[in-house]
Amino acid sequence: MSVALGTWCRVGRRCLHPSRTNSQVMATALNINRNYSTPSYEFIKVETTGTNNRVGLVQLHRPKALNALCNGLMAELMQALQAFDNNPSIGAMVVTGSEKAFAAGADIKEMQNRTMAENYTQAFLADWENLSKLKKPVIAAVNGYALGGGCEVALMCDIIYAGEKAKFGQPEITIGTIPGGGGTQRLTRAIGKSRAMEMNLTGVPINAQEAASYGLVSKVFPPESLVDEAVKTADKIASHSKIIVQMCKESTNAAYELTLNEGLRFEKRLFHSSFATNDRKEGMTAFVEKRGPNWTDN
Repeated sequence: MSVALGTWCRVGRRCLHPSRTNSQVMATALNINRNYSTPSYEFIKVETTGTNNRVGLVQLHRPKALNALCNGLMAELMQALQAFDNNPSIGAMVVTGSEKAFAAGADIKEMQNRTMAENYTQAFLADWENLSKLKKPVIAAVNGYALGGGCEVALMCDIIYAGEKAKFGQPEITIGTIPGGGGTQRLTRAIGKSRAMEMNLTGVPINAQEAASYGLVSKVFPPESLVDEAVKTADKIASHSKIIVQMCKESTNAAYELTLNEGLRFEKRLFHSSFATNDRKEGMTAFVEKRGPNWTDN
């Protein structure tokens, strides 16, 4: 078994509160001001950053378990992201982990004794899909391992940036199951059938350079600058009209669900609809008048 696969299999630990020493470990320092938000979380760190604190940043923080995605962590992640999604001051979000692991998989010990009936009646993992339903853009900044559920969480985000040492994989086959959070569906749409089959059927992860060549990630950066670069992109996105950004995200995502003709029709309707917004008028007026736009997000 490879080091990466062995790591993924070993990190299935229960959701225990991290030690005070570990909870004081700071995220990679950015060259811009950050403001730590007030809610208290056990398994994540949450802050606002970027120009006028218009970017929401969430760091997964279960260091002893390489950020294994236990129920508590996923609940806190969704709570934080939904709060940012509903915050009118936030224009985009970044999700990251540590330099060693974005998330090394789901929590195996939490799943070990579950039954098919429990999974079916409780819609096990269905709440993970809420990440893909957020209105505002989310960037995954992936350092280290993104395996199993970790890879699937990254795939639910709108943009993926990777550190040079990142590893992406779906090793569920090695423990007698298959991906359950989108690994056979989103991954196939992202990199094609043959490559997705290879990753899912062998369980062998790919590195950051392979992920970039496959189209799984947008860009690759040195590990120490990854979060900075993700925040810069999120800050750029947040500089635009929030309502127009959300319309653009919705239309782009529709390409995965619709035929070409249906997608073009959907895009045209949203394009037409943008002319009902004040920001469309302001944007074009500012362009003609050779000045910067003053967005009102409506």
